[in-house]
Amino acid sequence: METRFLRNAITLGLLSAIGPFAIDMYLPALPDIGRSLHADTGAVQMSLTVFFIALSLGQSIYGPLSDMIGRKAPLYLGLALFSISSIGCALAPSVGVLIAFRFLQGIGACAGMVIPRAIVRDLHTGVDATRLMSLLMLVFSISPILAPLTGSFVIQLGGWRAVFWAVLIAAVVGWAILGTLSETRPPAERARSTIRGAVAAYGLLLRDRHFLGLAFIGAFGISSFFVYLSNSPFVLIEHYHLSPRLYSVYFSVNAASFFAVAQFTGWLAARFGLRRLVRGAVIIYATVMLALLAVFASGVDNLYVLAAFLFVGYGCLGLVIPTTGVLALEEHGEIAGTASALIGTIQFVTGAVLMLLVGSFLNGTALPMIAGIAGCAAVALVLAQTTLRSSVPHPSAEPATGCE
Repeated sequence: METRFLRNAITLGLLSAIGPFAIDMYLPALPDIGRSLHADTGAVQMSLTVFFIALSLGQSIYGPLSDMIGRKAPLYLGLALFSISSIGCALAPSVGVLIAFRFLQGIGACAGMVIPRAIVRDLHTGVDATRLMSLLMLVFSISPILAPLTGSFVIQLGGWRAVFWAVLIAAVVGWAILGTLSETRPPAERARSTIRGAVAAYGLLLRDRHFLGLAFIGAFGISSFFVYLSNSPFVLIEHYHLSPRLYSVYFSVNAASFFAVAQFTGWLAARFGLRRLVRGAVIIYATVMLALLAVFASGVDNLYVLAAFLFVGYGCLGLVIPTTGVLALEEHGEIAGTASALIGTIQFVTGAVLMLLVGSFLNGTALPMIAGIAGCAAVALVLAQTTLRSSVPHPSAEPATGCE
């Protein structure tokens, strides 16, 4: 049982990491892409933003589709589209063409981000689901920890275009490991899923205030990381004058904090319950990020101070993201694909909007980025206090025993 549990975590984590790999490996190349394609910072950032928009739109399709035809077929479809568009990105002659292929690449990538969450819900609930989700995130963490550093080496050896040939190889690996995954959506359950049912399911979820509250807690939490992700190459490389390789190290340290602390979610959830864990983690996360804003707003502009606060804050965020996802899906096992898709759509639409908003305030310093991060944390705190304020737990808030 434990061996199968670990194997599922590794397989799902690697499939989930392919899309983020196409983001994180590409980050050190952003300034070089602008120079190579004669594009300004806004246009280069748009190639990242459209990827997030595609991720948000595509998930709303893949989720219901996986409920209707099974989990594996949409994953194969997504990997095929991702592979073709990666070739287009590698050969793009202009920033406009790159942006178009990045959008298609995002449509393909989102299959691997939404469907593994549904598979977790197919297999487990409660604390067991939290354990599997945190292990999945540990494998998933390979991308933000190693991808920027790998990307810096690839860029040095072959230029920014080589990054897209490298992510094509990652997609081929995805094809190979997908063959080892068993289908978790039985034909009898698929037969009950239809397009009309998917529309009705979205209506049900959009009326579920508890589900939406949890989804938006996670959305504003992960958006604070997206704001850092989109702005940090310009802040750390151009403002603090780090080399692309050293930037990759700084980025990886914060990502490592996020995913390392996430491994304690299963133990903490079993001890304190999922609701208390979410509320406590969000309080600490928001306090740290707001303190960071206060320090920099007072005139401090120090890379080491920035790195220290982000390391602690994103560590706490590692307790929030997997737990809110498990809580939100707990009561929606019959429509897990659709519910997972809506969570992903909410997260990436929120992230894309905030990336565009914060990017419009860039002024060559770290303060706009920090203000965006702190603002996301503050909203997540308010949502956590209102969604989970009741002294009587919501039925989905208490751990349940999972089974295969």
